[in-house]
Amino acid sequence: MTVTGVRGRARIVARADGRGGTALPVLDGEGPLAPRRTRSTGPGAKVMVVGAMSGPLGGDRFTLSARLEEGARLHVGSAAATLALPGQTKDAARYDVRLDVADGAELHWLPEQLIAAEGSDLYVTTRAELADGARLVLREEQVLGRTGEQPGRLTSRLTVRIAGRTVLDQELACGPGAPGGWDGPAVLAGYRAVGQLVVVRPRFARSPVPAQVLGEGAALVPLAGPAVLVSAVAPDALRLRRLLDEASARLD
Repeated sequence: MTVTGVRGRARIVARADGRGGTALPVLDGEGPLAPRRTRSTGPGAKVMVVGAMSGPLGGDRFTLSARLEEGARLHVGSAAATLALPGQTKDAARYDVRLDVADGAELHWLPEQLIAAEGSDLYVTTRAELADGARLVLREEQVLGRTGEQPGRLTSRLTVRIAGRTVLDQELACGPGAPGGWDGPAVLAGYRAVGQLVVVRPRFARSPVPAQVLGEGAALVPLAGPAVLVSAVAPDALRLRRLLDEASARLD
């Protein structure tokens, strides 16, 4: 079997340093993924993931993992949007994210948008495993096509487990070749930007957040655990970010 495309991998491990801060004993990347520690204004560590080259392209395989040990606090973002592009092969690209958060640790996973350019084909998975007592803020934003172009194909799966129990496992396929109806009123309703915000906090077990509509295009639903899911659709990335930021502020 011939291997096509670029292979990229990055790993982050965060650990409480015993002085009220967070150390990063593991922070490495290979290929197009380059995690870099940046200045943080609080007790937690902050990391930006820098793309060292374009992609993912058709046939590429990217893997990004972050593990937080007990008491660690970490904020992860990206330096720019991720742009999925067609490659020299017709194989789909794949981008897998794995997050592990220990008891008493807190992770803010807030990358920039993922844009599926015309002709691209990308399957992205995000899997978060949380211990009981862990905290998480996770944002995903996907944009179908750049301005004035048709969308690429994008399949996205998001799984969240708390204390070994699955509280969210959803998959969305959009673009050419996706199951029919993805652009209809039950899914994107003609919009081209879609996003999710997952917030996990132990206090939600004591004070559940009720389901509610958050303006046009966004809704909040409680999950079967100390977590909530905000889903939003919008005509563009700017409006999508505004909806998710307003939801995050409301939950705070």
